[in-house]
Amino acid sequence: MTAQRPAIVLFQPEIPGNTGTIGRTCVALDIDLCLIRPYGFALTDKTVRRAGLDYWQHVSLFEYDDWDDFLAKRAPRPDAIFLLEEFGGRTVYEPDYPPDVHLVFGRETSGLPPEVLAGREGNTLRLPMRSRHIRSLNLANAATAVAYQALRVALS
Repeated sequence: MTAQRPAIVLFQPEIPGNTGTIGRTCVALDIDLCLIRPYGFALTDKTVRRAGLDYWQHVSLFEYDDWDDFLAKRAPRPDAIFLLEEFGGRTVYEPDYPPDVHLVFGRETSGLPPEVLAGREGNTLRLPMRSRHIRSLNLANAATAVAYQALRVALS
């Protein structure tokens, strides 16, 4: 399937509350949520649904066995894939995001693996932190901030 809708993509998410909160953001923005296995929890976990509140039933959810399965079945255009990493080469404020943007976030504890990042250096982004006292935000907060920025650009 060729993806036409924008999406937040979570690579092997570990914390159910983050996934639930990101699902809620996806509903608010009318974008897809793509989850790549394995997860650090069961999607039936009440903490996923608690964080997503009564919106979880409206999440446009797609699940994939691994990164290759995601690329084969979802088939996002290579230039529509943006990977978020602490040391990305550009900030999230620089790209001209396409309407079918796919924002890829890694595991909460270790980020994205080298095989996912390889060859995508030009589309690896960071969310800048102004304070020297913090190196990153909670995954759900970061995903929400980046998604709003990407859609602001893509839909303008």
